[in-house]
Amino acid sequence: MDQTKKIGIDFDTWSEVAEKDPKAFERMRLDAIEACINSAPEGNRDRLRRLQWRIDQERRLARTPLGACVRISRMMWQSVLGEGGLRERFLELGSYLGALEKPSQGVARSAEVLQFARPPQR
Repeated sequence: MDQTKKIGIDFDTWSEVAEKDPKAFERMRLDAIEACINSAPEGNRDRLRRLQWRIDQERRLARTPLGACVRISRMMWQSVLGEGGLRERFLELGSYLGALEKPSQGVARSAEVLQFARPPQR
């Protein structure tokens, strides 16, 4: 199911409100964010509120909506590729799993290839 449908966001309605009544749109946006944070497990809510605060600061510092998107995108990529990011965690996990496996140097691995019958064509 489309994620926007799950949280009750109808793009056309939100777009119309944003155009006609920016203050109402901002209230709707804040309410939707708060509802999303409140639906998260309690142990994650403080971290999500801190993250939302950072996002709001990036939006505030940007001169244009496009600038805000670029700043937030950079922030997300930093959390994936930067120091202590997701990529680094995956590499650590991979090296840990590799250390557990310890394959012998120079030993070839082989596997039997299985053939499956093709289903009859209709």
